Amino acid sequence: MLFDLLHAVGDALWLALRMFWQLFWGLSLGFALSAIIEVMVSKDQMSRLMPDARFGSIARASVLGMVSSSCSYAAVAMTRSVVRKGGDFTAAMCFQFAATNLVIELGVLMWLLLGWQFALAEFVGGVVMIVLIALGLRLFVSRALRDDAVEHAHGDAMGRMEGHAQMAMAQQDGNWRDRLFSRQGWIAVSHNYVMNWSMVWTDVLIGMLIAGALGSWIPDQAWKTVFFEGHGVLSAVWGALIGPFIALLSFTCSVGNVPLASVLWNGGIAFGGVIAFIFGDLIIPPILNIYRKYYGGRVTLRLLLAFYLTMALAALAVEALFTPLGLVPQGGHATVVSASIRLNYTAVLNALFGLVAVILGVVFMRSGGPKMMRMMASGAHSHHGPHQHHEHEAAHDHAPHG
Repeated sequence: MLFDLLHAVGDALWLALRMFWQLFWGLSLGFALSAIIEVMVSKDQMSRLMPDARFGSIARASVLGMVSSSCSYAAVAMTRSVVRKGGDFTAAMCFQFAATNLVIELGVLMWLLLGWQFALAEFVGGVVMIVLIALGLRLFVSRALRDDAVEHAHGDAMGRMEGHAQMAMAQQDGNWRDRLFSRQGWIAVSHNYVMNWSMVWTDVLIGMLIAGALGSWIPDQAWKTVFFEGHGVLSAVWGALIGPFIALLSFTCSVGNVPLASVLWNGGIAFGGVIAFIFGDLIIPPILNIYRKYYGGRVTLRLLLAFYLTMALAALAVEALFTPLGLVPQGGHATVVSASIRLNYTAVLNALFGLVAVILGVVFMRSGGPKMMRMMASGAHSHHGPHQHHEHEAAHDHAPHG
């Protein structure tokens, strides 16, 4: 009995380790690109660009979300900051969805674990979902409730990643070339890179462990029965409906959901069901609790309903569009489940981006990064960006002492 239990745990951990082996270089690449974009794109005036819920504001909100963090908690905190600074509530929610579902890291991981069709579907579905959110919030959240939410957002309630939101929204001097091609700019890149890891590593770890356990312990036939595999329209509709619900139970963010998405796909969930599951990271219980703190209980219930229906409808729209175009992969075989750890291109890429991680980590440690992280965690972060913060520190260090 004990041997069987240890064997089962070993199988789950081995699958989780293989997933991490396949994912590491993609995570490192995605976080590095995201860190560079965070430095290049100044978002301190972001609220001004979202004054209303018209097409222009929604489009700008979506683009700004795409170049922001993939961490759901950071996106939610930044959204509240936009609302507090005068940005439109609906446009801010569209920013939030783009910041979790249209970011580089997520697309890279979807491509690696599931295939390019899923990465494309995630992008197309994300755009559809943003359009639906812009329409759906008008139906489910009245003007009076939106006003109440904005008033509630000015309260003192704190969620997760408040420090990151302050830094991301802080003023940055100079144009993007000045910020990127400077010593302080690359210090800022290293800080953003390490913070990207710090924000999601627990979700990634939990997601891999859950995926390893479910992938190893639950027989394929059980998955196929749950997902009504092979039942055409019924499978598609059920997948779109159950996908966000599974995400709600998994408690992990969008990046952390990708390993489990590969297990669900291997288990027979519909193509659109995978996309709906990935979208579901913004309705997990911890984030719903943050909505409650930020915007109030009544608004949170309306957001849950609007978001859930939007996720399901967007997933169905993607499946309806991709199926006649022949873009839905056949067979449900994610490569990660059968992948092994060996010397191949994955090993080379892991070594390369492991070196990137070491270099940026050393820069982070030698440029006051740990101190800045402690300040962010305590809520004492400066209103300046990371590179300005260190310039001020340097100036203080060289100033005469009385």
